Amino acid sequence: MYKKETQLAFEDFVFPFGELDSENDWVKLAGLIPWDTVERAYAKQFVDNGHPAHSARIALGALIIKQRLRCSDEWTVRHVSENPYLQFFLGMKAYSSKAPFGASTMVEFRKRFPPEAIATILETSIPKNPPQDHDDQGKPGGSSGQKAAQSEPETPSNSGTLLMDATCCPADIAFPQDFQLLNHARELLEDMVRETCMVNGWKTPRMYSKIARKSFLNLSKSKKRSAKAIRKCIRQQLQFIRRDIGYIADFVRNKDIRFDQAVYDLLNTLTTLYEQQLYMHEHRVHSVPDRIVSIRQPWVRPIVRGKAHANTEFGAKLHISMVDGYARIERLSFDAFNEATDFFRAVEGYREHYGCYPARVLADKIYRNRETIAWCKERGIQLTGPVLGRPQKNPEVTKTARRQAYQDICDRNMIEGEFGTGKRAYGLNRIMAHLQETSFCVIGVALLCMNLTKRLRSLCLDLFAGLMQILCSIDRLSAIA
Repeated sequence: MYKKETQLAFEDFVFPFGELDSENDWVKLAGLIPWDTVERAYAKQFVDNGHPAHSARIALGALIIKQRLRCSDEWTVRHVSENPYLQFFLGMKAYSSKAPFGASTMVEFRKRFPPEAIATILETSIPKNPPQDHDDQGKPGGSSGQKAAQSEPETPSNSGTLLMDATCCPADIAFPQDFQLLNHARELLEDMVRETCMVNGWKTPRMYSKIARKSFLNLSKSKKRSAKAIRKCIRQQLQFIRRDIGYIADFVRNKDIRFDQAVYDLLNTLTTLYEQQLYMHEHRVHSVPDRIVSIRQPWVRPIVRGKAHANTEFGAKLHISMVDGYARIERLSFDAFNEATDFFRAVEGYREHYGCYPARVLADKIYRNRETIAWCKERGIQLTGPVLGRPQKNPEVTKTARRQAYQDICDRNMIEGEFGTGKRAYGLNRIMAHLQETSFCVIGVALLCMNLTKRLRSLCLDLFAGLMQILCSIDRLSAIA
């Protein structure tokens, strides 16, 4: 059961050691979050009976605190119990030296915010005012916006700049090596066989554990690993695994043994891993569809990005669109996908949010094809990238195109910088959550924190600009006097 909490005003918070500072970042941040929207998305996860759950403000607030402070669940609880500003941010009515939740409850908080709920909350953190793009003549939307207005006078002219790009959020797994994965699978199967035999009072079958361990260590500790030695180790580990799977299959088939659902899921993962590794070993290939690279997180897939530091990454692929520094999720999946397929949906989402098409779309070459170019030309949208076909012979046109391409590259650096900020400051460089749904929640909350920080910075800039206008007005009045 979920019990809705009343909205807490800043003046109603009771702090025994004085008054809270209204200029504190956590106080301002509490005013920027649409708690009513969070309540509606959060309440859908509960039924009408049972013990009342923690409020949506406590659940989401705890996740935001953890993400902004880059700390563990245990330290999040400790910070909340010591900091009155964090307690106000969570909606507590008075200061208390005891946190309203435990460290283990943080896992449940992450489970209660599915990707759909996070997307809804993230959308509300983006301002509704349409952005303005100005060309060299100071006219909104540039030449593309003028063309759209001439061809379609009944529709508003294009305005603003839309950025799109994708990145990988690596999962907290060891770098997958085939012989290490097989050795780990063998150890799990051996433990499963021993435990089953011990519980039922049976004699443990012969599994040659020491020989299998020695074979793995000979390769693992060697300084130079030849291809022949790796194939030999993999072949031996596959033989050991096949025998262990046969023992468990015999337990289920002939001795009517029933395992828990978690054990069956693990067995399914280990069996799939064995089949994939056997196929790659027999066919001498290094790839297979839906390849398992982690036994504990079997949903993680290799994502080929072609980056300088790592050609292949292992984690969730995140595709975002960005306007004025505010990001929204276009697609989030552990499976590799072509982000160019989300192009039309992202642009139409921009139109739905702001009421007009963007004047420019800044994206990689992967988004630029004949279909997207023609689609953007019909709507007066300038799509970045080199012109398809033969290069222009007019030097003036080439110079102008080169200058525009350079400006587009400079403007597109914003989204690359946001990726860097998210990975350095908000934990997107390594997702520590070990469940699929909680990993999505961590990524969504990180983007939410980035948007809220952007809005908080905008408030400070607006306040500074207002003060400067007041000072300028005072100076002008004093000069007149």
